[in-house]
Amino acid sequence: MATIYATGKRKTAVAKVWVKPGSGKIVVNGMDLNTWLGGHEAIKLRVVQPLLATKQETSMDITAQTLGGGYSAQADALKHGISKALAAMDKDFRAALKPKGLLTRDSRVVERKKFGRRKARRSPQFSKR
Repeated sequence: MATIYATGKRKTAVAKVWVKPGSGKIVVNGMDLNTWLGGHEAIKLRVVQPLLATKQETSMDITAQTLGGGYSAQADALKHGISKALAAMDKDFRAALKPKGLLTRDSRVVERKKFGRRKARRSPQFSKR
């Protein structure tokens, strides 16, 4: 099998993901997953969720480049990219990933600031006198 490429997105973060058969090594921005995310165990579990859903945690090598956003959004973008690559690799994987919502891009983004407001919806403080 050849290397499969996919792009994952979340908020303003983008992850370019290459998945190929291998030993289960995950490299993000030139670092392994533990170095990249440090002690954030819950976020690490979110990243490997598509691999656990398809039972491929020890048989796929993943190389990824992430940019934009924070580390949490980048991790979710990486999860989305891995899911898309696995679905492109085998249609049986798609059947395992789709019901868990791993192929859906999370479209929630920050709302823009409006004029006359302090934030997107917050009004300035009202003063009666």
